[in-house]
Formats: sequence, C-alpha cells, structure tokens
Amino acid sequence: MDSINSFILLLDSFLGSAAYFPFLLLGVGAFFTVYLKFPQVRYFGHAWKVVTGKYDRAGDPGDTTHFQALATALSGTVGTGNIGGVAFAIFLGGPAALFWMWMTAFLGMTTKFVEVTLSHKYREKTTDGTMAGGPMYYMEKKLNMKWLGVLFAIATVISSFGTGNLPQINNIAQGMESTFGVEPMVTGGVLAFLLALVILGGIRRIAAVTSRIVPTMSVIYVLGALAVIFYNIENVVPSLVSVFADAFTGSAAAGGFLGATFAYAFNRGVNRGLYSNEAGQGSAPIAHASAKAHEPVSEGMVSILEPFIDTIIICTLTGLVILSSGVWHEKHQNTFPRTDTTFIVGEYADQNTDDRQQLFHYLNRSDDHSVELFSGELIIDEGVSKSSGYTVLAARSVAEEVRFSLGSVEHPYTGSLKIKDGQPVDTAVILTGKSLIHSAELTTIAFTKGFLGDYGQYVVSIGLLLFAFSTAIAWSYYGDRAIIYLVGYRGVMPYRVCYVAGFFWASFADTTLIWNLAAVAIVMMTLPNLLGIMLLRKDMKESVADYWKTLDSESTK
Repeated sequence: MDSINSFILLLDSFLGSAAYFPFLLLGVGAFFTVYLKFPQVRYFGHAWKVVTGKYDRAGDPGDTTHFQALATALSGTVGTGNIGGVAFAIFLGGPAALFWMWMTAFLGMTTKFVEVTLSHKYREKTTDGTMAGGPMYYMEKKLNMKWLGVLFAIATVISSFGTGNLPQINNIAQGMESTFGVEPMVTGGVLAFLLALVILGGIRRIAAVTSRIVPTMSVIYVLGALAVIFYNIENVVPSLVSVFADAFTGSAAAGGFLGATFAYAFNRGVNRGLYSNEAGQGSAPIAHASAKAHEPVSEGMVSILEPFIDTIIICTLTGLVILSSGVWHEKHQNTFPRTDTTFIVGEYADQNTDDRQQLFHYLNRSDDHSVELFSGELIIDEGVSKSSGYTVLAARSVAEEVRFSLGSVEHPYTGSLKIKDGQPVDTAVILTGKSLIHSAELTTIAFTKGFLGDYGQYVVSIGLLLFAFSTAIAWSYYGDRAIIYLVGYRGVMPYRVCYVAGFFWASFADTTLIWNLAAVAIVMMTLPNLLGIMLLRKDMKESVADYWKTLDSESTK
C-alpha cells in the first residue's frame, strides 16, 4: 500500500497538485465567463424557470425531466466532497482554502453551462432506447477527435471508481463506525447490495431514487449545520474574515495547525472545489444528456444551478461549521492512518516558534528546512516508547500521547520496533494518540459543537450516508455510459458487477489512499474535457445566440 500510495502521489504531482492545474481550471472558467458575458449572473433567474418546467414541451426527446437530471447530477456532486472534502481542504490549506473553493464554484457555473450544453447537443440514442451523451460524443462527432473521446471515456470509467465509488463508501463506513459502532465491512456489504438493486434499473430508476434523496438529504444537513453555526455565532464573522484575509497570503499557524502557504491553500482549495462541484470535469453532462429538451442550451441553463447549490451553499455551511467550532486546529484522539504518519529525526514541539517554522516548510513542500526522515529502532514497553530523538507527525501535526499496539488497539506492543525512512517496518503495528484529523471525521466532531450536542454527529452520519450513496448511484451511470461508448452495451453488466465489488472493498480500505486516488482520477477526466470545450467555444456562443432567438420568437407567437 505504501508503494501504491507513493505512485499515486507521484502522478498527482504532475496532475492536480501541479502548479499549472488550478490556473488552467480557473482560467477556462474565467475565459468563458467573459466570452459569454457572465452567464452565471445573467441567466441565473432563467435557470430556475427552466428547471421548474416552464418551457417544457410534450414529446421532447429524452429519459428524464429537467429536475430529475439536475437531481441526478447533484447527487453525483453533493457527496463526500461537501462533508469530507471541505474538511480535507481546510485541514490542508486552512481557512484560505474555502475562498478558492468559492472562486472555483463561481467560475465553474459557466464551465458547467458550456460542457452540459455541448454534451446535450451531440448526444445520441443507444440500442436500448435511452440517451447517451457526454464530452466523448462531442469530441468525436463535432471535433472529429475520437482518440480524445476514447481517452476521456477511459478516464471516466477510472474516475467512476476513484471519484464516485471508493471515497463515498469509505467515508460512509468511517462515519457509521465512529457514530454507531458498525463494522465497515458490514456497512459496505449492506450498501453494496442496495446499490446493485438501484443501478440495475438503469437511468429511470436512478433518476427516481436521486430525485427523492437529494431534497431530503439537503434539508437534514442544512438544519444540522445551522444548529452549529448559530451556537457559535460569535465566531462566524472572525471565521469569514480569516477566509478573505488569508486568501492571498496563505493561512497562519493556529493551535496544532502548522500553517499553509498561499500556493498550497490555493492549489488545495481549487482541487477540492473541483472535487465538490465537478465543474470542468465533464461528469455531470453525462446525466444532463438524458434530460427531455428540444433546446440543448436549456439544459445548460439548469446546470448553472449545480455549483451554486453544491459549493456556494452546502460547502460554505460545512466550512463555517468547521471554522466557527474551532475543531480544525485542535488535536483529537484517533488512530493514525499509516499513509498519514511519519517519523522524523529530532524532538519537535509545535509550541516552539523555530520548530513550527521548520515543520511549516517541510509540510508545504519547501526546500527551506532541515527535517529528515527517521530510521532506527525504538524500544516499546506496554505501548509506550522508551526511546528518544524522534518525533511522530500524524495528519500534518505533531502527534501527542502516542501509543503503539499490535493488530488492534486492545493489544499494547512490547519490544523493539524498527523504523525505516520514517515508517514502521512491521505494518501490523498501530499508532494511536492525539493529532489533527481531517475528512468526514473532522466534520463529524464539528457538528457536535452546537445546539444538538453529541446528537449532531448523527446529522453527519445520516447526511453522509444519503449524500455519498446517491453519489455512488449517479457515478455508476456515468461509468456505464462511458462503457457503452467504448465497447457497446455488452460491457455494461460486467462494469456494474465490478463497480459494486469495488464499493464493498473500499468500505474498509485506507482513507488517505482513497482520497489521493480520487484526486488523480478527477484530473484525468478534466484535462481532455477542458481542451474539448475550448475548441468548441464558437459553437457554444452560436448555440446560446440561437437559443435566445428561438425563445424570443416563441414568446411573440
């Protein structure tokens, strides 16, 4: 697993974590925002009218209504990114990361408008009578670049696991275990069975399920978040100030949080913003291609609402819960994931200014530090280290009250423990103690710091269950449309079997490894899609102009 995680991180260094990627993603969104004259602002009201069915016609081709297509696409985006992803962004980049999530969403409203319109315009009917669409179809049919369509479709299949499948059940299982004590394998088994029942029914059953889950889960989550925000109302304004104040400077150290540079906060905020609303990734257009509409631009209008609902509303609520409660810079008792834990040479304290500075540069990938990985042997007695000359870093913080166990936390370790290049050689050794935490676990703790008290954790667990499960449902559809494009309808059933099996496996896999895989998979879809929509910019502009001409002529009749 260590080798696999290292390879994934290497790929990520050339993709999502590379310096160019945030600028590329935001740059395309900014270009279309100016090129189409701020459609996310000018067409926002019109989009609500379209989604309510005001412009529908009887007999419009498609499989779902505008609302069902929006609900399916939202179920694909409103998931762990809104609960665990926001927490992960703040954990990495501090409050500043939330600002860049907002910027990604604002510009992403235009990007999604473009990609959905084009995908709907060039969709086609499959052999089973349903609609199939997505960036791969306009890449082939309009750009005559089938190779790019194939590349995108392959990336979609991979991303259906790395984005919509594995991280979703991983976070569900984590939340169910921490809140209700349910074994991850049990959670994975039950939900894998339910997932199979839903996705075997195709897009119509998927749309019917998601159109009920999305409104329910949104109401539950919003009410739970407000219960924390109003309880900590005196911290809301300072939290918002820190978001804006740190946006162009990076986030300063606070408590156990050792600080983040501007570049790191910017990169992680944009990256997590993309994971949350998927604008530019090319995934949601696959769901919108199923919508009943005679004008492709009308479905593009509907998609403008997605990043607004997903990121501007839901992610902001999550961010304010985490920031106002203060849990993001506090250390909590937990079990340290192996891929999140490193032994370094020397004894560091995060209360020491010089130590903080050294660790700050080390964690933010700067060369201006003297931190070295520890190699050697530790003497452990009943779970407690008797050795010195090293520090344990867990979740980007200095770990405290570290205990060593073998196999499970109930069995304290005694004996000599060899450490090589910052990692225990014996992979059966488990470390527990106090450190920062991230992902869904951080959000769960934050939700207990409000009017609901400990009951707040149930809001996260239920919300996470509904959010993430619906995301997995939507992404199964994205993946099988990509399979149809690649090999035809015969490949759908084998894909669905693998999808359900992967869903079960990820319920008990390493959290950090899952998140790193998701980050790579997202960018593998995004880069081909951004290229495609840029090449079709004139087509898009003409489509929008034709839409308004048609709408004006119909209104005068």
